[in-house]
Amino acid sequence: MDAENPKQVYEDLKSQIRYHNYRYYVLDDPVVSDFEYDQMLKQLEKIEAQHPDWVTPDSPSQRAGAEPQDKFEKVVHPVPILSLANAYDPQGLRDWFDRISKLDERVGKTEFTIEPKLDGLTVVLRYDNGVFTQGATRGNGVIGEDITANLRTINVLPLRIPVQPGGPAVPEVLYVRGEALIYKSDFENLNQLLEEAGEKTYLNPRNTAAGSLRQLDPRITAQRPLKLLVYAIVAHRNGEIPTSQWETLEYLRALGFPVAASSRRVATLEDAIQICMETDPGQFAYELDGMVIKLNDLALSADLGVVGKDPRGAIAYKFPAEVVSTKLVDIGVNVGRTGVLTPYAILDPVEIRGAVIKQATLHNFDYIAETDIRVGDRVMVKRAGEVIPYIIGPVVDARDGTEKPYVPPPVCPSCGEPVVNPPDEVAYYCVNSSCPAQLVRNLEHFVSQGAMDIVGLGINTVQQLVDAGLLTDLADLYHLSKNQLLKLEGFKEKKAENLIASIEASKSQPLARLINALGIRGVGEVAAQDLAARYHDLDALSQASAEEIEAIGGFGPSIAENITEWFASPDNQAMLAKLRASGVWPTAEEKTAGGPRPLDGLTFVITGTLPSLSRAEAKNLIETNGGKVTGSVSARTSYLLLGEDPGSKFDKARQLGVPMLSEADLQQLIKDKAQ
Repeated sequence: MDAENPKQVYEDLKSQIRYHNYRYYVLDDPVVSDFEYDQMLKQLEKIEAQHPDWVTPDSPSQRAGAEPQDKFEKVVHPVPILSLANAYDPQGLRDWFDRISKLDERVGKTEFTIEPKLDGLTVVLRYDNGVFTQGATRGNGVIGEDITANLRTINVLPLRIPVQPGGPAVPEVLYVRGEALIYKSDFENLNQLLEEAGEKTYLNPRNTAAGSLRQLDPRITAQRPLKLLVYAIVAHRNGEIPTSQWETLEYLRALGFPVAASSRRVATLEDAIQICMETDPGQFAYELDGMVIKLNDLALSADLGVVGKDPRGAIAYKFPAEVVSTKLVDIGVNVGRTGVLTPYAILDPVEIRGAVIKQATLHNFDYIAETDIRVGDRVMVKRAGEVIPYIIGPVVDARDGTEKPYVPPPVCPSCGEPVVNPPDEVAYYCVNSSCPAQLVRNLEHFVSQGAMDIVGLGINTVQQLVDAGLLTDLADLYHLSKNQLLKLEGFKEKKAENLIASIEASKSQPLARLINALGIRGVGEVAAQDLAARYHDLDALSQASAEEIEAIGGFGPSIAENITEWFASPDNQAMLAKLRASGVWPTAEEKTAGGPRPLDGLTFVITGTLPSLSRAEAKNLIETNGGKVTGSVSARTSYLLLGEDPGSKFDKARQLGVPMLSEADLQQLIKDKAQ
């Protein structure tokens, strides 16, 4: 080490660590031990502690990100980030090839690449002179979200493309497209850790990856095992790039980007089709839902152009839904938060698309009777993508006489009270409001993100609190103490303090959130918003008649009756009294009589997934400020509110020239017009 030039020592050390990150995360071929790597990182952190002014955003020590941002900024992509058309069988692929062959005779002479269709979050990365400067989500294909700080936490993402003697040149500006994802093994480990910590687990790797990259605090993103695979150059300036897709993949790999090792180059479409048919998605380390076939000649692809949102030069082959057979060992019953009993199949474990399936849904008791499913049957199980596995029906010819017809339970499996099946209804109900299973599910809903949003209360923690006798109704949450929590397994000082603080913070949630949280049958986020707009507080709502509620648009007699019956319950009234005494009694804001509102006279249509607002919350925000929300785009539409992955409304709005707004634009519009 050169003691006379410590700054050079520091820069050399950063280069070494970047190199070892590349060997470990991209090539899976480390050349130093974990211990040696840790020692280098500690040395780097020691130098940075002595010279904090040397630290730059691309330092390996800064992978945990920066301080939280107030919101994500908009990023306009250099070119549209397009989707792909789908084919579901070999004939669909051949039809695609026939169509484009008629447009250009060169199609019949080109090679193809075939690549995995990654099931993650599309990201667009910008490099200036080889340095990563910006990363964005695909968004609506034209405008994305700036998630640069979060992307910096992904270890496999090159923060700086090294210039190597004899290596490929890097354009002055380079945009590449890739997919952020979580490997299946990492996802399972993450869920196991969350479950052991009593936290809510995630449903699938794709949504977990997408949610992780949309965190406002990059340090939270850094705790998720995110990976990245890159597969295309979106745009460039002042430099040369490959002219074929296969060379592009090789070029990206040479620059240090992680590229799917399973990508192939083939001579004919039939070769590509054969690979699609032979590919087993269960053998991949990550989730994929198909294969992508691309013309290798990028100039030809560009000349073929786009149809709708899809480039003609590529197509996605989607894997068919998987169906297998196994033995139905038993039928279990879950009790939901509204008392509905739901049957589920307990199966001999069977593997479907790389996942071991032990349970599957049976929909309802009528479905079991109609399809004559019996305990002991060999049944057909279907799992398509991330859809919950379900039972198609029995294999009748496999019966040997030992199978037993199923009879719905006469009593609740949780509390033992009688079960009722109202006339003209499919559902069976437990009507015991003190049923332990209902209490747990009601509490799970009460604390959920769309309701009171109490962070740190997953289903396992809720179950733990109920089992300990600390919660007998929803209002008991607001009587929990730190000392009570510390007596429970898994609770330390910090965790207990955080939970108590989160419960206290929930007292400020608006009236609509509380109405939704109560778990009244048929009253979700949208209905809760409508009720909060009509009634000042829960007192006013509890005194409303069924006829009065039914007069509100969208409320039928069944939901109106559910609401009045819920408030008529002595147990519920006692619980509401406890909520009021605890300070949980929000009131709706009074509307200014006759006064103008910012969005008066404007009509909006909403499409896609917004960064922070649900569809119901966005609708309520617009309507509260005087605007109108409709379901279809027309020439009379004032604005299209655009979220990620928009549907056909985006195309229609573009055809009609309807102005488009992001969520941030909408907030700014309201602010500007209110002044």
